[in-house]
Amino acid sequence: MTINLLLKRLALVLLLMPLTVFAAELGTDKLNAFVTHVNTFEAHFQQTVLNPDGGLVEQAEGEFQLARPGKFRWDYNEPYPQQIVADGKNVWFYDVDLEQVTVKSQKEALADTPATLLSGKALPADTYHIRDVPSDDGMQWVELTPKGSDSNFQSIAFAFNQDGLKQMIMRDSFDQRTRLVFSQVKENPQFDAKTFTFVPPQGIDVVGEAE
Repeated sequence: MTINLLLKRLALVLLLMPLTVFAAELGTDKLNAFVTHVNTFEAHFQQTVLNPDGGLVEQAEGEFQLARPGKFRWDYNEPYPQQIVADGKNVWFYDVDLEQVTVKSQKEALADTPATLLSGKALPADTYHIRDVPSDDGMQWVELTPKGSDSNFQSIAFAFNQDGLKQMIMRDSFDQRTRLVFSQVKENPQFDAKTFTFVPPQGIDVVGEAE
């Protein structure tokens, strides 16, 4: 390699470095802005679960709604209908095909889960180490790793673009990865008061007791 070519490549690297650092810094800024300023959120989601070898475990899609603090719902439409509703005190899991509802204390069910990042009051930095991740996909990525050693998740990554939150990747303690891709995103929409209220359908078995 000639000296001139080497200098040109070094110059190109130096020119690109500030842009890369600037883009990476935006991931943390966007995460903090989301947690601080986005009180309600709505989006369509596509979910993909991969095993440690990268093999497909399952795919699903549906609608996600969030109201901070402490309320959210996942309405799975495919491959089979399910609902997960957190009303601030309890989490309701409704399997339509099984005709069964399971209810658990929200504090216990959601302890140390990514759901607390989006729906809780605390800032991510309180319980996670945060680092920006450079990327060439046009989005700003930020990765969070738990400060505690007893977490159920190894890492959680969020991707943002100019429209807001676009992706979320969770890697659990078994190295299984769950990717959520959000579309039709709406920040701070207004919800009906009943959106985060779950009433078990008549005749459906309920496992557990609500608080």
